[in-house]
Amino acid sequence: MTWFQALILGIIQGLTEYLPVSSSGHLAIGQYLFGLENGEGNLAFTVAVHVATVLSTCVILWREIVWLIVDFLKFKWNEGTRYIVNIVVSMIPVAVVGLFFKDEVEAVFGSSMLIVGICLLVTASLLAFSYWAKPRQRESISPLHAFIIGIAQAVAVLPGLSRSGSTIATGLLLGNKKEQLAQFSFLMVIPPILGEALLDTKDMIELGVEQAMGGISTLPLIVGFIAAFVSGCLACKWMISIVRRGKLIWFALYCALAGLCVILFMH
Repeated sequence: MTWFQALILGIIQGLTEYLPVSSSGHLAIGQYLFGLENGEGNLAFTVAVHVATVLSTCVILWREIVWLIVDFLKFKWNEGTRYIVNIVVSMIPVAVVGLFFKDEVEAVFGSSMLIVGICLLVTASLLAFSYWAKPRQRESISPLHAFIIGIAQAVAVLPGLSRSGSTIATGLLLGNKKEQLAQFSFLMVIPPILGEALLDTKDMIELGVEQAMGGISTLPLIVGFIAAFVSGCLACKWMISIVRRGKLIWFALYCALAGLCVILFMH
């Protein structure tokens, strides 16, 4: 992987982690177009760009994160503590999938461009349905809804199925206010991404640094990290504004077009 490829892939990761178009699907498309072999520097690069996107979330939502920490440290049942409980509840499904089925999912779906195309079409359908559906809006996200949104996040481990698109669309279909959903969607992903990075780091240690690096040098890793961080900051801030304005239908059209192109020309 060259530094230029890492730059483009880092930008793709940062943008698509928050925009509802699937980061895993677009990374797979990018690697396919660059002719990168599956796994070429993939593990080390994945850890780098995932940590970068977590940092971008922390930068954009630092006020909310500080508020949650301060409220939690009061050791009282307050708004911040309730929010943290919802985040923990939302983590349960993805934790089960990540700890017990991660290898199976990657083995079955990880390298199939056809699956990427199909899942992009599913993402488009979810976004379109959530745009047209008008359920009664609720004042706050309940633990049950947090768990259901967490199931959507767990299913979105499939390449091409957008995590942010799935969680936000599911929350909208459940009747939650769009003003709350983007923030909750981005905060709830921080622990799973860090957990995935830790699992990947453990795999890197078991493989040995040289094998885990897969021939990728330090420069592409640094370039990819910075690109993912900067584009992630922009996308996170932009996406919160987009959800508030209810403009997800354009992403549905994009995912439908991208999915059809992948199915017709890339598998």
